[in-house]
Amino acid sequence: MRIVSVNAWGGAQAEELLPWLSDCAADVVCLQEVTRTPGLTGWTRFSDGERDLPQRANLFDDVRAVLPRHQAFFLTSDTGPVTDGTGARHRQDFGVATVVAERLPVVGVDSAFVHGAFVEHAEWTVADRPRVALAVGTVGRADGRRVWVVQVHGLRDPAGKVDTPARRAQAVRLAELVQRVRDPDDLVVVCGDFNLLPDSATFDVLRDIGLTDLVGTADTRTSHYPKPVRHASYLLVSDVAVVERFEIVRQPEVSDHRALLLDLRV
Repeated sequence: MRIVSVNAWGGAQAEELLPWLSDCAADVVCLQEVTRTPGLTGWTRFSDGERDLPQRANLFDDVRAVLPRHQAFFLTSDTGPVTDGTGARHRQDFGVATVVAERLPVVGVDSAFVHGAFVEHAEWTVADRPRVALAVGTVGRADGRRVWVVQVHGLRDPAGKVDTPARRAQAVRLAELVQRVRDPDDLVVVCGDFNLLPDSATFDVLRDIGLTDLVGTADTRTSHYPKPVRHASYLLVSDVAVVERFEIVRQPEVSDHRALLLDLRV
């Protein structure tokens, strides 16, 4: 089973991201910073007062178009305004998406707000935006073992990636979601853009429920990210013995984050 996780950056690198997703042969794809604007296609512009970025109007539909043989799940964290090429404003949903190859049965879906609650913004804010985690359960065809893939997009703080009480609470809520969905024999993968440093107490919380981080201090950013702190994305597993391959993908650069690729023997 191949699992891929990447912060999709709103599709800013869609010309590279979408062909790669089509070709990477992933059974489960976990994407953070996914957009969905009902009734609109093409490009939009996002601004929160600190950043001004191009985004796909409906990255969720773009991904479904290149992965038509996958089952798709989208979860909205918050909603706010974007503009199209004419300057007209539209309401855009922002969140995470998980797509699962149709050959794999989906046997469970669960989710949680790990920070805050849904907000409909009159204007996008820089800090304290809500964050969600999405859990999708499937079954490995070889041994029939249930596999839960849980992705999260962690809280972004303009002050940096150091631990805060809000991030500690976020870790506890993420662990509670994992514990809620899993049975003792299930394999669990937790992945996403955690927006944390490698020494965060979050990893102590997740280690206490049996998860092992495979990323550590590795660089998970691409050349599109100019800042010096190069840590953001992580991937953890509950059973390292079934890991066949783990790669932090350097090329192609499909986002300002490097994609994480995991092959499991299930």
